[in-house]
Amino acid sequence: MAALSAEEFERLDYRVMGHAYSCQNELGRLCDECAYEADMKARLLADGFRSVQTQVPITVTHRDFSKTYRLDLIADNLLYELKAETTLAVEHDAQLLTYMFLLGVQRGKLLNFRPPKVQGKLIATSLKQEDRRRFTAIAERWSDLTPGCAVLRQTMFDLLYDWGAFLEVGLYQESLIHFLGGACNIARRVSLHRAGLDLGEQRMAIHAPGVAFRVTAYTEVQGYIESQLRLLLALTDLEAIQWINLNHSKIEFTTIKKLAGE
Repeated sequence: MAALSAEEFERLDYRVMGHAYSCQNELGRLCDECAYEADMKARLLADGFRSVQTQVPITVTHRDFSKTYRLDLIADNLLYELKAETTLAVEHDAQLLTYMFLLGVQRGKLLNFRPPKVQGKLIATSLKQEDRRRFTAIAERWSDLTPGCAVLRQTMFDLLYDWGAFLEVGLYQESLIHFLGGACNIARRVSLHRAGLDLGEQRMAIHAPGVAFRVTAYTEVQGYIESQLRLLLALTDLEAIQWINLNHSKIEFTTIKKLAGE
């Protein structure tokens, strides 16, 4: 895709936002995203935009793993992800950033049609692919409890060397499950219990006997998240959870084992 300067993006985006307001005024706030998407495409083409595409496929691969995302709208090299949510969330930012990184562009925008006034949020980054491949592994608290744990850690490194960091966390989790045996073998129902009380089951990623793994992307409150993972672990018959946290360019590897008496 052609790179746009900040000035070019702002000039074209001003026109797009005008159509977004008109779109909401005429369609209201209660439609599904697909209705706003179709209406915006028609409006932009009528306004003279040269190329307007919707549901644009973006495919990411590593060895025999492949995942295709769908970007809602590209208009003359401007990227837009359309939402119909009460409010935008950090997950929406991560989603659009992933699309931007995979397409090699530095600006995109979220458009949310559910609030009383269309909510537009600019997402911008200066990171390039070579920057995202520069990461630091922090593994002082990691233990290879089984051969499968060593494979887990190496596979994560392989993905980071190929794709770089900063993509949405679900992509790394999904690809790790694929390479470690597939969802049928890795994503399992684990029984939860407290003081002899059966609490039902929870799906967890089990990559080795008695050991689960979890991938997150927290840049703060890691101590709190670790305490929550310990609480979850204590409810199971598992021995440990291998925790991989993507903290920007720092990749934190932590082995969480049950404490004595749990």
